[in-house]
Amino acid sequence: MMGKEYLKPDYIFESSWEVCNKVGGIYTVLSSRAKTLQSVMKDRIVFIGPDCWKEKESPYFKEDKSLLAEWQWTAKEQGLKVKVGRWTVPSEPIAILVDFTPYFEQKNEIYTWLWEHYGVDSLHAYGDYDEASMFSYAAALVTESFYHHYQLQDKRVIYHANEWMCGLGALYINNKLPQIGTVFTTHATSIGRSIAGNQKPLYDYLPAYNGDQMAGELNMQSKHSIEKQTAWHVDCFTTVSDITAQECVELLDKPVDVVLPNGFDDSFVPKGAVFTNKRKAARKRLLEVANALLGEQLDDETLIVSTSGRYEFRNKGIDVFVEAMNRLLRDRDLKKKVLAFIEVPGWVGEPRKDLQERLGKGQKSKAKAQSSSAKAQWDTPLDVPQVTHWLHNMNQDNVLGMMKYYDMHNRKDDQVKVIFLPCYLDGNDGIVNMTYYDVVLGNDLCVYPSYYEPWGYTPLEAVAFKVPCITTDLAGFGLWANKEFGRYGELTDGVKVIHRTDYNYSEVADNIKDAVADFSNMTKKQVDDCRKKADALSKKALWCEFIQFYYEAYDIALRRAEERMAK
Repeated sequence: MMGKEYLKPDYIFESSWEVCNKVGGIYTVLSSRAKTLQSVMKDRIVFIGPDCWKEKESPYFKEDKSLLAEWQWTAKEQGLKVKVGRWTVPSEPIAILVDFTPYFEQKNEIYTWLWEHYGVDSLHAYGDYDEASMFSYAAALVTESFYHHYQLQDKRVIYHANEWMCGLGALYINNKLPQIGTVFTTHATSIGRSIAGNQKPLYDYLPAYNGDQMAGELNMQSKHSIEKQTAWHVDCFTTVSDITAQECVELLDKPVDVVLPNGFDDSFVPKGAVFTNKRKAARKRLLEVANALLGEQLDDETLIVSTSGRYEFRNKGIDVFVEAMNRLLRDRDLKKKVLAFIEVPGWVGEPRKDLQERLGKGQKSKAKAQSSSAKAQWDTPLDVPQVTHWLHNMNQDNVLGMMKYYDMHNRKDDQVKVIFLPCYLDGNDGIVNMTYYDVVLGNDLCVYPSYYEPWGYTPLEAVAFKVPCITTDLAGFGLWANKEFGRYGELTDGVKVIHRTDYNYSEVADNIKDAVADFSNMTKKQVDDCRKKADALSKKALWCEFIQFYYEAYDIALRRAEERMAK
C-alpha cells in the first residue's frame, strides 16, 4: 500500500451501542479516536448512538437544538426521534442519539427483509439481539435521512458499524445507499468470546471449530448470523488485532481486509510535577485503605500491584492472578511486601461502613500522628479483610471464593495482601474516591494475564501512565508489543509478554509470581528504566500512529463502492 494515494472520505457516519454510552472498551476506542479524526474532518464525522437516557440527562452527551437545526426538523417530520449534540469527550464531535423503541412494532417485517436479502437468521433471537437490531436499524435511517437532506450524493461517504450489534444498519445502507462505502469492525467475534467464556479450549481447536455449528451448540445463532453476513457483505471488513483476525477466518469463514489496532489518546496523562503529585496521592490513598482494612502499617516501600477490567473471571485472567499471588506468598525471592488490588466491578452492594469509619477517623487523627511517632493506626484487621465493599453475592463471588479456597486471609505475617475493590472507580465509590486513571498511576506494576482479549486497553493504559505491566500473547496488545520488540517482551522492556495457551495455566501463574519477585529485587534505577521503556512503548500506540490503518480501510470501502456504482 505504500506510496498509494488514499481516497479520503468527505463524511463518516459511525454507529455503535457505546456512542455516549459507557459500557466497555469500545467507548474508549471511539471516544479517544474521535479527537484525531475531528482534527482532520471538523464536524464531518458524525457518531450515532442509542438514546438510553430518554428524559434523564446523559453525563456523556450535551444536547444542542441549534446544531443541524434544519435537518433536526426534517428528521422529526420523518418520524425519527433524535437528539443532536456533542459527545462530551476531547474535541466534542457531533453525536446523534436515536430512540429506537418505535421500531419494535416493525420487528418482524425488518427481520423478514433481512432474511430475504441477506439470509440472516433472526428466528433464534433473544436478550439483547432485538434491542441492538432495532437501534442499528434506526441508526441507518438517521444516516439515510441526513444523506438525502444534505444532498451528499457527490460526496465520498463512509458508514462504519461496530460489532454485530450494528450489523443490520450496515446491511441496510449497503442495500439502500450502495454509493456509500461500508466498514464493519468486529471487536471480538461473538462465537470466540462465547467459546472462551464457556470454559472450552479456543486456540488449539480453532481450525477445527465450525462457527455455524458452534453457534447452534451455544445458542448464539442469531448474533453469529448477523455478524457473519455483515462481514461478508460490507465493503471493508476489519478487526482490532492479529489474534482476532485468525478467529474471523476460522469462525466467520472470512479474512479481514485490514487490522485496526486500538490507539490511545494521552492528552489526559498528567505531566511533570502534576504527575509526580498524583502518583504520590494515589499511593497514599491505596495504602490508607489497605492499612485501615488490614490493621497494618504498610509503608511506601510496599510494592503496589493490580489487575483490572471487566469481571470475566477466566477470560481476563483474574483466576490466574489470584493463583499467582497465592504462590507468591511462599516465594523466598520476594524482597518487599506486596499489596495486590483486584479492581474489577462485581455485584456491589455498598461501601463498608466499618472501613469508612476507620478511614474517617484516620483523617481526623492524622494531625496527632504527625506530632507523635508513627504508631499503627489500627492493629486489628476488620472482618473479611479481603474486600472494600459488601457484595450482594458474597458466597457465590468467584474472587472471594478462590481466596477462601486457598485460605488467603491477609494475615499479619503474610508478605502478600490481596484486596478486592469490586466497584467502578468513578471517584464516588465511597472508599477510594478516586477515578481509575488517578488510581492506576499509583501502581508499581500491573498484571493482565488474559486468556481472551481481542486487544487490551488496560495494559496500554498502564504503560501510558508509566507503569510497567505483564500481559499475555493471547491479548492483541501483547502480540503487538512482541512485534515492536521483535521478540517476547520482558519487564526491562516495560511490558512482559507471557506465552499462554489453552492448557498452561499453572505455568502462567508461576511466570507472574517470578516476574513480581524479580521486580521486587530491582534497584530504583532499574525500576525507573522499566518505567521509561513503558512510556516509550505507549507513544508508539497513539492514535496519530494507528489512524493510518483507518485511512486504508476507508480507501478500500470507497473504491469498492465506486466500482459497484460504475457497473
